[in-house]
Amino acid sequence: MKVFVTGASGFVGSAVVKELIANGHQVTGLARSEESAKSISEAGAEVLMGDLENFDILQKGAREADGVIHTAFIHDFSDYQSNALKDEKAIEAMGEVLKGTDKPIVVTGGTLGLPLINGKITEESKAPAESVRFSEKAFVSLTEAGVNASIVRLSPSVYGNSEHGFKGGFGVILAELAKTKGTAAYIEDGSNVWPAIHRLDAAKLFRLALEKGEKGARYNAVNNDKQLSMKEFAEYIGEKLNIPVQSFSKEEASQYFTWMTYFVQENCPATSLQTQEKLGWKPSEKSFFEELEKYFF
Repeated sequence: MKVFVTGASGFVGSAVVKELIANGHQVTGLARSEESAKSISEAGAEVLMGDLENFDILQKGAREADGVIHTAFIHDFSDYQSNALKDEKAIEAMGEVLKGTDKPIVVTGGTLGLPLINGKITEESKAPAESVRFSEKAFVSLTEAGVNASIVRLSPSVYGNSEHGFKGGFGVILAELAKTKGTAAYIEDGSNVWPAIHRLDAAKLFRLALEKGEKGARYNAVNNDKQLSMKEFAEYIGEKLNIPVQSFSKEEASQYFTWMTYFVQENCPATSLQTQEKLGWKPSEKSFFEELEKYFF
């Protein structure tokens, strides 16, 4: 297939590009800068210059491809809602030119904040109307309009090493925050949990969703291995950095966590059993803690 990938030079998107090319696909990657264009070209993909607010370019990429994988997102969390809206509009713009075709589009969402079903976030868990991220809402709209859309919902901690250095989503941000503050922290009793997924495992899932995904399907990019509670994670960081561990009340939490407060108090005991069964996907990379130990401490 000829695949249009947004976010093609990003932490997850660059892994998606390599995964697609390694499996025989041709890739055109969206680049918003010369630096991004160079990275995409060196990976073996064609380059289309533009950004998420350039709808004509997004539609050109989608129109000329056999399928689309949308991983781009503006990661400025101080203006999250505005960037979530831009993400939604970009998805809708690409979906507009896919109407009346059977071309697949795989968009990116998150597991954080989804409702629990029998104690777990499953593939049946749907983003509530008040969700802070709008990509799932856009995905639903595309599906209702007949577009062959599916969504990959990432874990809060997407980790791994790349040309960008070692990253790990919210998990690494919390570890860096603890190092800066000199205290590892959690909120209330810290019993809420977060899952994680390696960027290379996530890339495989995006490819499989493109190749074999069902219209309207939700796929969870989650490693089903033991998921530590936020208290256990803070204790782990405290031990590794030899710093104290502290619990904050919800009222006090914003003084420590600032913009992350909303996310840190969310409970995300997610599973990917249905995703693995339907797509034949199984995470196989090193665990979050193995990678964190190797690159962070």
